[in-house]
Amino acid sequence: MALGSFSPSIPVCRERVVSVQRQEEPAACVFANQTKLLLPRFLAKSVAVGDEVTFPIPAPNAVGAEILVTKNAASALGRYIYQAPIGYVSQPKQDKRNQHFVSAEVHRGGLGVATVFLPCEVLREYFYRLPRMSDRVDHPTLYEVLRIPASASPSELRVAFKLRDLELRTAGVLHRERVALERAFNIVGQPELRACYDALLADPEAPAIFPYGGFGSLLAAGEPSRDGQTFFARRILAFSPDLRRRRFHVPLRKCDFYDDRALCRDGRRKLEFWLDPAALHTLWDRTWNQWKHLFGTKIEIEGTFVQSGKYRKRSDKWELVTWETALPSRLEVKLPPDFQQQMESARAAFHRFGQYSRALEQIRLRLECHATEKAELERMCSALHIPSDFDVAQISWRADYDPFFYRQLSRRARRIYLFREEYIFDVERAVVVETPQLGHATYVFSKPRSMDSFLALYTKITKDDIRRNRDNAAERLGFLGRVIHGTNPRAWLKEVRQRIGEKIDFAAAVE
Repeated sequence: MALGSFSPSIPVCRERVVSVQRQEEPAACVFANQTKLLLPRFLAKSVAVGDEVTFPIPAPNAVGAEILVTKNAASALGRYIYQAPIGYVSQPKQDKRNQHFVSAEVHRGGLGVATVFLPCEVLREYFYRLPRMSDRVDHPTLYEVLRIPASASPSELRVAFKLRDLELRTAGVLHRERVALERAFNIVGQPELRACYDALLADPEAPAIFPYGGFGSLLAAGEPSRDGQTFFARRILAFSPDLRRRRFHVPLRKCDFYDDRALCRDGRRKLEFWLDPAALHTLWDRTWNQWKHLFGTKIEIEGTFVQSGKYRKRSDKWELVTWETALPSRLEVKLPPDFQQQMESARAAFHRFGQYSRALEQIRLRLECHATEKAELERMCSALHIPSDFDVAQISWRADYDPFFYRQLSRRARRIYLFREEYIFDVERAVVVETPQLGHATYVFSKPRSMDSFLALYTKITKDDIRRNRDNAAERLGFLGRVIHGTNPRAWLKEVRQRIGEKIDFAAAVE
């Protein structure tokens, strides 16, 4: 690799190693000019006297930094060892020889390398195959490590992992055995990776994916391309994903329930993770998806999260969409004490929708044409023999809607109207329109002289008319602007309070 391939804006140092101090943590290699470069211990094991080390200046942090080691003599690892922080790793592709490979993006590199080329056989060897045991000649499967058949359900996998981990802790075995167990569960405990692994068991030549999409520190042996922009890896020596410990509460309505697992998405935090019945400590079925929007409970999540991502096409451009996902082995879930009570209440409310469907349909037909005050709708419900504890506002509620927005507006409203799929809040100094669905903004209008006149005009005008001010629609309604829900509900609340002329209490705004 020539110096000319390095970025001209980043100085590069190339020095020969005269000694390696491996007894320290982090280890260090000493150069001829007596300067030192700190190295992680697993990298220091591959560095010897006489090797040449190339790195960008200023000297990088030892763990995960970009470093190229040129071996003084040929070894089993090859002539070059390259460590770099990587971002997204592509899905498997075929090269000209019909061999599958993936490519990893080098993140903020300074040595001119933009991509690490990884054959799928390299991924199979490092991520999907455990070392041989002393008492057998072949490699154990990940299911054998967990001591469970390959047909096991997600819950059975988690229970097997917990039991086997407890056994190993009690027996006081070597740390690497517990690491191998956790590694096995983090592959087969994630649906996409388990499908990849099962395909490899059926066909060892099947393409392999890079677990969780990359994002971490990669140490590989191989050689650079002639132009220095690609590093062709022949073996992965180590990979450390970017990890973050997180603890938060998430509404259970954000889960999509399948037969044996559930996918939980939190768009505000950019999180996506899988739950199984053993993790959630309860059983479910797909019918939960029908009434989960009536389920107000939140579950506590604590776990270790890794970054993941994929390229998606938006407006004729490919963009990298990133999120975080939980490692199955380090995910813990706590339910609120009244979980079962809330669940039964939500299920009962849903059954009421079916029981009184004809009566509710009459109400929906009315709301298609007329904005009606909530108190009047409650009187209609009573006349239609719908129980008084039924919340008529739930007619318009959608599963992806955060009730925080409704609660904040309803507590400020003198009167609440329902119209089609919207709520209209008559607050002290303004009128606020809210649609209880994900992706809709809050519309704010100045206080009208007559609420009846405002409603008569509003029900004949579309949101698009208001945004484009067709026929002076926005002006006639006193449109003050839209407030995007965004990822921070507290920021939404602060802006809404400003627009409706409410004095801001900053302590209350962040409570």
